[in-house]
Amino acid sequence: MDNNNSLRQYIELYDANREAIDAGCGAPLLNSLRQAARTALEGARLPRRGDEGYERTSPADILAPDYGLNIGRLQLPVDVTASFRCDIPAVSTLMAFVVNDTFVPSRTLTERLPEGVRFMSLSRAAKECPELVEPYIGLGNDTVAGHLNTLLLQDGVLLHISRGVKLQKPLQLVNIFSASIDLMAVRRLLIVAEEDSEAQLLVCDHTQDREHRYMSLQTVQIHVADRASFELYDLEESSPLTSRMSELYARQGTDSSLTVNGSTLSGGTTRNDYRLDLEGRGCRSMLAGMAVATGEQTVDNCSIVTHHTGRCHSDQLFKYVLDDHANGAFEGSIVVKEGAALTEAYQNNRNLLASPEARMHTRPQLEIYCDDVKCSHGSATGQLDQQALFYMRTRGIPEQEARVMLMQAFMADVIDTVRPEGLRDRLRLLVERRFHGRSSATCADCGATHNTSDTVCSI
Repeated sequence: MDNNNSLRQYIELYDANREAIDAGCGAPLLNSLRQAARTALEGARLPRRGDEGYERTSPADILAPDYGLNIGRLQLPVDVTASFRCDIPAVSTLMAFVVNDTFVPSRTLTERLPEGVRFMSLSRAAKECPELVEPYIGLGNDTVAGHLNTLLLQDGVLLHISRGVKLQKPLQLVNIFSASIDLMAVRRLLIVAEEDSEAQLLVCDHTQDREHRYMSLQTVQIHVADRASFELYDLEESSPLTSRMSELYARQGTDSSLTVNGSTLSGGTTRNDYRLDLEGRGCRSMLAGMAVATGEQTVDNCSIVTHHTGRCHSDQLFKYVLDDHANGAFEGSIVVKEGAALTEAYQNNRNLLASPEARMHTRPQLEIYCDDVKCSHGSATGQLDQQALFYMRTRGIPEQEARVMLMQAFMADVIDTVRPEGLRDRLRLLVERRFHGRSSATCADCGATHNTSDTVCSI
């Protein structure tokens, strides 16, 4: 299938089912956005790897399979407990689920959600409180994948934290794939942190049925208002037949703080795009990511961090460990606009190739249009330190164990960007299990019970 057909099949699917898609969503606000997205997609072309100067994972290839869509909003039964069977230490959270592409709250969430916080279905929010959705739903949504998400979206998640609310406990969103057919889930996560608020969100991706192909077409939109603080921790543990194409857009106000940490521990093909706009003076951002890829797995991250005003600070840190025939890509940009003096912006990408067949593409970039700034970037790709490995073996440590210890140490500073101690310990153990060859290292029990008859969660 060529580049145009990969996209065209979903445009034609919308054209043939637009009334059913609008009815399945049921939110006039979201439905009103589709025509503009349809117009923007007309004549659009997806790049393919191998095009001139293009070395990233091809969205045309990711979208090429003919995935099904749950246009009729059928209730697909799922056993949530199947995603949570391990001995990783618990992290106490308030939890909700997205089962394929449908938001479902846990009983714990509905009973304990603090006042001033809305963690709910996006389509429901667009109907019941559109004033919380409308100002932000178009944030950064100007790419081909973003327009396709808008065109096909039927549900999503709204997290809204009111002015001055400071959450003491993290929230958690668990995205689950489970169906008896190949399926695409169109997901949207809209996060609004109002002035002087503080919150943390953990997002976990899991695939239960490992016999079918799944595709997550995801858009994440984050608005962090003046003096607000928000942290997003995104953990992907899916199957080799699962693809993910995710775009994250964030906008920060004056003196705000944002942390985004994305970890890919298992999956098929993953493509993450991050775009952060530091618009208010004095704001800070931390963008970190890591990937542990084996087999034929592909992990592709791209970041653009733009400083629009002065006295802001941003850090980017991405690390990969690639084994077998795995492929990795990282393209990162720092853009400092005119008038953004006294900017501090740093970017670092480090990669380990654990086998001769693994491949890594990296391209760090700086664009600076003013003086009086501190900016740096760097990238390095290599293999495990053979001297360190030899030294550890002379001390009686078996070679495989020594390799695991060195790879764990390599990832330590990315894990340390996770602020909640329980989550940091949990991620460290998940990475350790992954390096020991356990491809499925899922989350632990945290006491929530799902409130539907066919889905019981002991997470």
